[in-house]
Amino acid sequence: MAEQPVVCLMGPTASGKTDIAVRLVEEGPFDIISVDSALVYRGMDIGTAKPDAATLARAPHRLIDFLDPAEPYSAARFRGDARDEIKAIHAAGRIPLLVGGTMLYYRALLQGLSELPDADPSVRERLEAEAREQGWEALHERLAGVDPAAARRIHPNDPQRIQRALEVWEISGRPLSELQKRATVSQPPWPVVRIGLMPDDRAWLHERIARRFQLMIRQGLLDEVRALHERGDLSPDLPSIRAVGYRQIWACLDGECDLEEATRRGIVATRQLAKRQMTWMRSEPVLWRVACDQAGVFKRVRERLAGELPMCGL
Repeated sequence: MAEQPVVCLMGPTASGKTDIAVRLVEEGPFDIISVDSALVYRGMDIGTAKPDAATLARAPHRLIDFLDPAEPYSAARFRGDARDEIKAIHAAGRIPLLVGGTMLYYRALLQGLSELPDADPSVRERLEAEAREQGWEALHERLAGVDPAAARRIHPNDPQRIQRALEVWEISGRPLSELQKRATVSQPPWPVVRIGLMPDDRAWLHERIARRFQLMIRQGLLDEVRALHERGDLSPDLPSIRAVGYRQIWACLDGECDLEEATRRGIVATRQLAKRQMTWMRSEPVLWRVACDQAGVFKRVRERLAGELPMCGL
């Protein structure tokens, strides 16, 4: 087991990870495991840029499309699921290729998890009610008073993480940042090759994000979210609906803004997500960075893997 490797292909949203991964599967003994907190949900295809049927036929993806949007999914659950998939891929004599941009999931899998308190629905409901009255910026200011380190790391427009940090403080009486420092850091039981797609020019990525979001609108993102909205059992407080793009279109359907404004907000939120993803990546140990906005990206990734993993036959 210790001799069998794992490859991680990380990158911000819209950096071209899927195209590279599919080509690697076609040329080498790789099986893809998705590392994406939104791709796990059924019925959320357009806004997650989920690979289409033709792409999945060329390169099947594990850990996508298996949960209902009403069901939450956690980093801890991903860690267990991903380890099971890695074990199965190794048993078949192939190499797991972990592909995605949910950096917390990579951290959970490769470095371990903090021992944090479980979610408390009553605390979350109260914090959400307070946010509706005061705004998330006010709650971010409150967080800065009890956990300055977490507040510096968490953007004022990131309600999910603000809520979780305040929830941890209220349940445990200890700052989230303090508990995270006590995480049990564990070494993965396999050699790991980390490759990160990052642009030299951030404007290049911003333009790709804008074009892709506008394409999603043309492909029917509004109707996709409307189908979820009309179910009646989903709310914007669920992790699935908080996903970037979905929460902005949901707000449009709730009458908070028109589609043009929802599109603008979605593009801005996606750019903010990409910025957070790249910040995470810069702290990732032993990450080999590839400029995804330059020519020859696949060639450089292929050559790197051929050098690191002679057994892959690239």
